[in-house]
Amino acid sequence: MIGATAGRRAVFLDRDGTILVEKPWLSDPAEAELIPGAAAALRRLSDAGWVLIVITNQSGIARGYYGEPEYRAVQRRLDELLAGEGVRLAASEHCPHHPQFTGPCDCRKPGLALFRRAAETLGVELAGSVFVGDRPGDVTPASSLGGTGILVLTGYGAGHAADVPPDVWIAPDLAAAADLILGLDGR
Repeated sequence: MIGATAGRRAVFLDRDGTILVEKPWLSDPAEAELIPGAAAALRRLSDAGWVLIVITNQSGIARGYYGEPEYRAVQRRLDELLAGEGVRLAASEHCPHHPQFTGPCDCRKPGLALFRRAAETLGVELAGSVFVGDRPGDVTPASSLGGTGILVLTGYGAGHAADVPPDVWIAPDLAAAADLILGLDGR
């Protein structure tokens, strides 16, 4: 499906375990650490014209482990780390809910609300976009939205490789996912 649309396309990325080293309930910006090769992969995608958007579930907020200010501090730190590598995210969206604590919502992945909102705000086509993450919920929205899902084996990904549908691609890490995206796209 990559290359199926002439519109502006995005790579929708999970944050923890995909870009940042997975650390349970990450709330301290000093603990934010890029996965090796992630920034370079994002720079290659951005240089090739892909819009970079983070969509992340943050159930630690609903559970009371940390609040919005701590989430935003970690996100600012991620932005700083990426900026130091020449990368800028177009947007970051998060779901602060969890069904056991706040009831159901449309924004928690694999729900589609955050993807649709970001696409509308930034003028990107969902069809032909790519959805990358380390859990099935990060990548399965691709089939509903006309995109391509890529599960990375970093973070929790290795434990979920057998849980994704056959149309989801599997890559060892974000650098390998970028190779797939750029190789299929012909850029």
